[in-house]
Order: sequence, then structure tokens, then C-alpha cells
Amino acid sequence: MQLLEFLSRNKAEFFTLLGEHLMLVGVSIGVALAVGIPLGVILTRRPQLSPPILGLANIFQTIPSLALFGFLIPIPFIGGIGARTAIVALVLYALLPIIRNTYAGIQGVDPAVREAGRGMGMTDRQLLFMVEIPLAFGVILAGVRVATVIGVGIATIAAAIGAGGLGVFIFRGVATVNNTLILAGALPAALMALAVDFLLGRLERRYAPGGAGLAQTRPA
Repeated sequence: MQLLEFLSRNKAEFFTLLGEHLMLVGVSIGVALAVGIPLGVILTRRPQLSPPILGLANIFQTIPSLALFGFLIPIPFIGGIGARTAIVALVLYALLPIIRNTYAGIQGVDPAVREAGRGMGMTDRQLLFMVEIPLAFGVILAGVRVATVIGVGIATIAAAIGAGGLGVFIFRGVATVNNTLILAGALPAALMALAVDFLLGRLERRYAPGGAGLAQTRPA
């Protein structure tokens, strides 16, 4: 009841922080997709690049989020206090699952299917967009799903560097030992992560091998 009363009294601030949280996650995942999927495709064409690129992305995953925010603050152009630094950090965390799943999904396509495409006269570009990516789409979505759920959680820590989001309530609650404030930030963030996981999970199952969506994306 206290939580509902608090949200009712502070609904304007709550929706502002919720919008900031969604912006941080949405922008960072969008950038990570724009970078990660092409990188994953490049790795399938240049497998010798996969150890250094995946290794670097894995290193970013192992750095504690608050420490990564701190490392980024003094870097010119991408650092500083605010949303920009938070978005850069969230992009770095999202890259590994997106790159790895794109690479694994395309590599997992049956070689016989590729040979059939080449036998039909497809160029490498046509093979990628008409065969490989549609067949790997479910695996790629699994990476996006993991990256987005991770992003929703880590975005709460972005409040520590002035980036806003639901973490503002959490940090304020920790500072004042107020469980209602902590719940006002943590519970909506958890529900958001669960909703994203559910929706992307349904899409992932739809485009998994044998799914209805996959059948629709296969070239005639």
C-alpha cells in the first residue's frame, strides 16, 4: 500500500524516470544492434578475427558496471556525467551476446543450404540476406533478448552518474534507508525486464527452426 501511495503522489516524477530508463535502454540496444550484427556477420567471413573481437567484448562484460561508468567518465567525447556515458556503457555490455549469437547463428546454418543457394546463382550478399540471416534470426533474437534484459538491469545503476532512470529512486532509497523508494525503482525495472524477456522470448520461439515465422522468411 505504501508503494502505491508513493507512486500516486509522485506519478509525474515516476513517469519521467521511467521514460529516461526506456530511453537509455532503447538507444543503447539500437546502437548495439547497429554495431553488433554487422560485426557478427564480418566474423563469419573472417573467422580469424573472432578470438580478439569476442575476447574484447567479453572483457567489457567482466568489468563491474559501476567501475565501467567510472572508467568512461574522464574519456573525452564519450565520457562525462549524464546519459551519454551511460549509453556507451550499456552498448559495451550489450555487444557480446549480440555479436556472439549473430556469429553462432550464421555459422550454424546447414552448409548444404548454403551450397544450394550458391547452386541457384546467389551472390554472397543474397545468400546472407535471403538465407543465412532468416535461418539464424531466432538465434540472433536470443542474443538481443539477453542484451536487453541485461540493459534494463544495468540502466538502474546509471543514476549514479546523473543519467536518470528508475535507479534514481533506488539510490535515493538506499541513502535514506527507505524501502518504499527502493521498491519504487526496483519493482518497475524488474517488471520491465520480465516483460521484455517474455515478448522477445515469444518472438524467438516463433523464429526458431521449424517455427511459423521462419517458414515465412525462407526464400521461395
